Amino acid sequence: MSDDAIVVEGKAPPRGRFPHVKRAGDFLFVSGTSSRRPDGTFAGASADPMGVTDLDIREQTRAVIENVRDLLRAAGGDLSDLVNVTAYLVSMNDFGGYNEVYGEYFDETGPARTTVAVHQLPHPHLLIEMACVAYLPERTQAEKGFR
Repeated sequence: MSDDAIVVEGKAPPRGRFPHVKRAGDFLFVSGTSSRRPDGTFAGASADPMGVTDLDIREQTRAVIENVRDLLRAAGGDLSDLVNVTAYLVSMNDFGGYNEVYGEYFDETGPARTTVAVHQLPHPHLLIEMACVAYLPERTQAEKGFR
């Protein structure tokens, strides 16, 4: 894989042939990211002994944002470098909980944001996925000791 395509060691591997992060000039594009853990389980998803599933939008949103943060850090950036976030929710009934947690990480000075409802995501336990764009000039990355 080229230097501008990054698959981050220790994170859940992509479920296809694409990188976690792709650099294009001064921009980092973060592929759709969920609450999936490296072991294949999902933060914010549990089942009782009878198989009844409990899905928590707040916990999933927090895990997604932290996964995005980890991916950006592996590329030399951080959440403060985000300029755009697109969030995909399976149900707009989850918007309140998602928006509450999102506000713990960002305010009106943060990235532009679009939130859309989708019919489904790649796993039935997923309530949310995010794709992001960060602005991180290569000179800034070099100053931080990357590349």
